[in-house]
Amino acid sequence: MTSLTRAIGLPHATAIVVGIIIGASVFVQASEITAKVPSLQAVTLAWVTAGLLTMGGALVCAELSSAFPRTGGVYVFLRETYSPALGFLWGWAMFWSMHTGIAAAIATVFARYAGYFVPMGDSALRAVAVGAILVLSAVNYLGVRFGTRVQTTFTVVKVLAVLAIIVAGMVLDPGPAVAAGGDVAAASFGAGDFLLAVGAGLFAFGGWHMVTYTAEETKDPERTIPRSLVLGTLIVTACYVGLNIVYLSVLPIDRVIASSRVAADTFEALVGPWGGSFVSALVMLSAFGALNGVILAGPRVYYSMARDGMLFKAAAKVHPRHHTPARAIVLQGVWAAVLVLTGTYRELFTRVIYTEWIFFALLAIGIIILRRRTDYAPQWRMPGVPAIPIVFAVVSLAIAFNQIRVDPLNSAIGLVIVLAGLPVYWVWGRTSPPDGPAMGGT
Repeated sequence: MTSLTRAIGLPHATAIVVGIIIGASVFVQASEITAKVPSLQAVTLAWVTAGLLTMGGALVCAELSSAFPRTGGVYVFLRETYSPALGFLWGWAMFWSMHTGIAAAIATVFARYAGYFVPMGDSALRAVAVGAILVLSAVNYLGVRFGTRVQTTFTVVKVLAVLAIIVAGMVLDPGPAVAAGGDVAAASFGAGDFLLAVGAGLFAFGGWHMVTYTAEETKDPERTIPRSLVLGTLIVTACYVGLNIVYLSVLPIDRVIASSRVAADTFEALVGPWGGSFVSALVMLSAFGALNGVILAGPRVYYSMARDGMLFKAAAKVHPRHHTPARAIVLQGVWAAVLVLTGTYRELFTRVIYTEWIFFALLAIGIIILRRRTDYAPQWRMPGVPAIPIVFAVVSLAIAFNQIRVDPLNSAIGLVIVLAGLPVYWVWGRTSPPDGPAMGGT
């Protein structure tokens, strides 16, 4: 039987973490956080807090990946800690909305910024987005080495470009046309506003867990994945904090709040009109790299589910020459393309994405549960148990419940979409291994 190839080392795994997290949001959405806490110190603290909380989640996944170094990541963790049904629901939501919806959304952002250089109508934009999905699906179909090299290249260029913006903000004078508005330290905002800002920051850190999906293609995964999670989260936090300090140092704070493309406005203020073109190209590059990471990671979950009998066996087919989960890659690419062409990813994604935080809370609580089992033997143990998992679980549930409070109808629809996977699981589950945790890493 053809098996997956271990080709992912620490640099490539770290590139997956960094490349997936740094998408387009930090270049266009920083105004949302600044509007909630209009102060340089408060904005910086909000990003640092979001980074620390993300690190808590990364540490949880780091320990679980060292205990269960199997392809599938979160699906495997939920299956082994709680039950196959819960793992199946994660994969179900991933395929139909959460993961493919992310791919469709990132591809659409890429196409829209391509339209900055070549004006296009709606049909052409959708065609470009679908083309990006299909090209990167083909790249990852041809081999994990090829896919991870593309990921590493785009991530390195992306981080260097971010550093260029940070350095430019430190050494260049924006001139009198952009008089710094000063820190609005006396602006009125409270603890609730700060928590909302942190929550918005956490969404910009999304995707940190996806490197765990590739365990069986990672060299020494028990050590490599934990290290990549910690290192990648630190790199992203430093980039995010640095970028936001530059935004607020160059532009008046009211302009940062009002801007829908704050990175472009900042760079235009520093270097002139061509700065907008530079940042637009950077957003395209960043989105393309993030899309590649998402396309690389997702099929490993569907492959693992099929191997466990939770999905039709064809999805577990490994290409005999390329050693990739070829059919799972094709399935994901086709469905993501359908979501782009129909525009349905917007409703599906926004209704369901909050539910992933419920799963994250369960992962954190799972660490405490697993530590009580005599057959639980992770090769790396996270510090701060139970305090860090409890804090992360509380924050994750708070994010989910806040979404339910703000939009109860769509939240209920999203929960129904996820739970609709249960009757499907009962059908597939009849051919799966017996319910209940099956400890062990292989």
